[in-house]
Amino acid sequence: MIAPLPRSLYGLGLRRPHHEAFLSGTVPVDFVEVISENFMVDGGRPAAVLARVRCHHDVVLHGVSMSLGTATGLDPAYLARLRRLADAIDPLWVSDHLAWTGIDGVNSHDLLPLPYTEEALAIVCRNIDQAQTALGRPILVENPSTYLDFRASQMPEWAFLSAMVDRTGCALLLDVNNIHVSAHNHGRDPLAWLDGIPWAAVRQLHLAGPSAGADGLLIDTHDTPVPDPVWQLYAEVRRRAGAVAVMIERDDDIPPLATLLAELDRARLTEPQMAPR
Repeated sequence: MIAPLPRSLYGLGLRRPHHEAFLSGTVPVDFVEVISENFMVDGGRPAAVLARVRCHHDVVLHGVSMSLGTATGLDPAYLARLRRLADAIDPLWVSDHLAWTGIDGVNSHDLLPLPYTEEALAIVCRNIDQAQTALGRPILVENPSTYLDFRASQMPEWAFLSAMVDRTGCALLLDVNNIHVSAHNHGRDPLAWLDGIPWAAVRQLHLAGPSAGADGLLIDTHDTPVPDPVWQLYAEVRRRAGAVAVMIERDDDIPPLATLLAELDRARLTEPQMAPR
């Protein structure tokens, strides 16, 4: 597993409107997170920008297409391209989602849910082992935002995540907004969810804002400021977590950099008095 951090880190996503500011090396963050697939290319401006930003900041590679829930195994060519990027950038870590994203070589460009069954757990763990072997490093896996339950599920999400960590040695990227969205959509207590998480495995947190969808659902859109319920849940998370990397995640309707830095400053203010594990 990835070693614990000596102190908490605070960062932002590297998004195109803010490239020039990050290239200057003056943005007050500890790290930037990038969408891996946007930089898994040979040459070109994206690779050049990332290489220059890496001179100033640590980088996290965050993927959206590894498809850890796919039943047919991961794509070796995808993993090879990701390995080349990771070897070139030397990221803090590589992460992706507890989801599947396609079948028979067709990418849905969505993070699709899976049932929490022993069969699905075996598939996910097999795929994580494949990824970690191909990449030569442990990975972080992010908890999903969900909009439906499977009747076939045999365990709660937190138990699935705990077993996944135990079997593979991966770590967790805890998306606080996703906890809020899923708890709201399914009428569950988010604090009960927190009680089941293996906190020693948590290395990174995402903070974001959802949007209102049909039938009272919340949708994980990353296009609004972090709302009060997510900030309140974040305070509870920080009471339980050790030193972690905290990031404001904004993927659409991107505001000025100063607005995101102000949100990040609010996250810094919630540096906790650590509760016993």
